[in-house]
Amino acid sequence: MTSFKLPDQMQPGRAEPMGSFARDGGVNFAVFSEHATRIELCLFDADGVRELRRYELAGPDDGVFHGFLPGVGPGLVYGLRAHGPHQPEAGHRFNARKLLLDPCAREIVGRVHWSPELHGYTTGHPDGTRSLDARDSAPAMPKARVAPPPQAAPGCLNAPRIDPADMVLYEVHVKGFTMQHPGIPAELRGTYAGLSHPAAIAHFKALGVTTLSLLPVQYHVDEPALAARGMINYWGYNTLGFFCADPRFAQSPDDPAAVNAEFRAMVATLHDAGLEVVLDVVYNHTPEGDETGATLAFRGLDHAAWYRLSHDDKSRCENLTGCGNTVNAAHPRITQFVLDSLRCWVHEFGVDGFRFDLAPVLGRTRHGFDPHAGFFHALRQDPVLARAHLIAEPWDVAYDGYQVGRFPGRFLEWNDKFRDSVRRYWLGSGVGRGELARRFTASSDLFHHGARRPSASINYIAVHDGFTLADLVSYSTKHNHANGENNRDGRDGEPCANFGAEGPSDDPAIVETRRRVRRAMMATLLLAQGTPMINAGDEIGRTQQGNNNAYCQDSPLTWLDWAHADVAFQAFVAELLALRRAEPALRHDRWFRAPPAARGERSLAWLTPAGREMSVADWHDTAHPAFACQILGSPMDPAGGEHGSARLLLAFNPEARPQAFVLPSGLWQVAIDSSGELQGGHALPAVATVTVPARALLVLRSNGH
Repeated sequence: MTSFKLPDQMQPGRAEPMGSFARDGGVNFAVFSEHATRIELCLFDADGVRELRRYELAGPDDGVFHGFLPGVGPGLVYGLRAHGPHQPEAGHRFNARKLLLDPCAREIVGRVHWSPELHGYTTGHPDGTRSLDARDSAPAMPKARVAPPPQAAPGCLNAPRIDPADMVLYEVHVKGFTMQHPGIPAELRGTYAGLSHPAAIAHFKALGVTTLSLLPVQYHVDEPALAARGMINYWGYNTLGFFCADPRFAQSPDDPAAVNAEFRAMVATLHDAGLEVVLDVVYNHTPEGDETGATLAFRGLDHAAWYRLSHDDKSRCENLTGCGNTVNAAHPRITQFVLDSLRCWVHEFGVDGFRFDLAPVLGRTRHGFDPHAGFFHALRQDPVLARAHLIAEPWDVAYDGYQVGRFPGRFLEWNDKFRDSVRRYWLGSGVGRGELARRFTASSDLFHHGARRPSASINYIAVHDGFTLADLVSYSTKHNHANGENNRDGRDGEPCANFGAEGPSDDPAIVETRRRVRRAMMATLLLAQGTPMINAGDEIGRTQQGNNNAYCQDSPLTWLDWAHADVAFQAFVAELLALRRAEPALRHDRWFRAPPAARGERSLAWLTPAGREMSVADWHDTAHPAFACQILGSPMDPAGGEHGSARLLLAFNPEARPQAFVLPSGLWQVAIDSSGELQGGHALPAVATVTVPARALLVLRSNGH
């Protein structure tokens, strides 16, 4: 840090922008607190160890305390102390002995060192959380560092701008993907630079994905319970620094400016390769936990404003996230905070969009979830965020937390109904043809309203949370003992099957059945209407040995095992995505209509194996799960280009035996056979039937009428 001569007094500053901002030969500070009586700025040495000086901020003006410190600049290390009422029964938990991290810090020095003095109350005191702890928490706290004035990131200038209709998401962990990749130099493994290395990019491009959805990369902390067990939060869903990149993925983790620069360079490099970057962001809770948790930033600045409190007892947090607290996004200043953070990541880091963890929290008012909540209006009108993809995880843990299909505007949503229905259909677990048909055509029962398009449904079979694709056909129950929670954590009853042996098997029949089902599921995912998302590593047969909640496992269990990659399955996934790109009918972002199709539209007909259109009785016939759909385009379909009049026939056979299908008239060619028995590109003889192999999805193409 540059050595500054600290002035004797702080001048009144501007009430915007929030956080610290280098300007006019000094630094402006602006901090929100609706209930504090005064806030102090505490300056530290470059290492954040020794406190040098304190200044009192002016204000509040409309809830903002502010000050201007002349003669200083970027590199200044600081923290905050907030004075105010200590009235837990009213939701106020001010304690000026606790050093607070600026919520808007763009650079952070150090890490949280969990210790009792981080609590605003005295742990073990008879009065519990109503007591007041007098110890200084500064030695255990990270500090903010003033960053240079913000500039547009290089990634803003070369963003690919993928249309949702063409998007293929790839959910990936920075470290997990790179840590064992043989083509990435050892010194770059586990880093942002590793994820943008030519070897990584070559895999993404060969596979055919367009958009990387990164597990959390904002500055996070590990929960105290994990730290006590010597474990970490590997996934990173515990954000403390919402304006800066996480140092755990950096080559220079001790230099906050270098950490951010490395992230920007990664985004720009991925953009050069035509790949988008979407961030998984956690604005629903913070690491401070419930009312018994630590005081790190938000709680100390204004607990009653930052968090939703229990209606019956304001000394308690309302826990709609399962993480102890719930961010009060309905508050105008908290809405401002979230939008400021999002704009920072788009403008200053160059990212292309966001996946909002437990997204209903952001739309919660006093009366529950509201798709017309003020936060959504503010988000959708923001000019900087206008180009950003918006993706919702559409559930939280409240009584009305399941909100799939109810998010507004251009939001895309994770569709867990697709996941479970497709799994159960191919596993033979009671899902019939009607349910599979709905999910395969983008779940119109959920998304066909309010001018929303099929791309609003983000389809997936597996993600970070749950079984991998290989494990869901290899295990009949979860095996999470390594997490240290006696196998109580993770989802119970997740649709899965082991087909005769729990875990790895040398039985050729079991191995073949698993192979077929896995390929059929992947084909269903990548050829369905909607936006497909692949769980990183599923394309190479990644296993977590039956662990369906590996959030605390930073080890080869969660790192991609490139040495044992299933290269045949990887090639099959690439073939599926190539077919999706080549056939406009497979990414037609309008709802299918019944034949005949109007100009520019496509129609779809559902057929029984006997070749006749499905009747009501057929849809309710649970004894015969095999069926087919025929996709037709209008003769003058401009969206279809030269393939505007092409027909596609997709035949689904989840049964353990081959099934004969009567073909519609025409000359048909095999495009994809998920089982591998029929050669792709092979023209079928002019016959009336085709035999679809067991547990297979067969795709036929015809350019005739």
